[in-house]
Amino acid sequence: ILFMVKNFLICSILIISVSGIVGCFVASGSRLSEETGIASWYGKKYHGRKTSNGEVYDMFKYTAAHQTLPFDTIVEVTNLSNGKKVKVRINDRGPFVKNRIIDLSYAAARKLKMIKSGTAKVTIRIIK
Repeated sequence: ILFMVKNFLICSILIISVSGIVGCFVASGSRLSEETGIASWYGKKYHGRKTSNGEVYDMFKYTAAHQTLPFDTIVEVTNLSNGKKVKVRINDRGPFVKNRIIDLSYAAARKLKMIKSGTAKVTIRIIK
């Protein structure tokens, strides 16, 4: 019960203190490790352009944009509507659309079966 209360308090503090937070990372030891919210994807328009970390965006690789996670963080993204999962590496910043927590590459979105819908409710879990 103490663990659940601790997680609730951490989530409450994050939601109150950071304007615009849609999801909430859940504490795992001293590190925040899980977030739930809406994912979107980006593809052809940005293919070949530089990402925020300086590398060239390749829509066919498993990468993603997140507003705060460090570059090269590996996260597992789970589509909550169908259970599909994909591991992606954070190499860009975003999304910059309200109520979104992650922007996925085309390849990652395709694996999650969210191309047609454009968005999906997901859980993000830090792997490394």
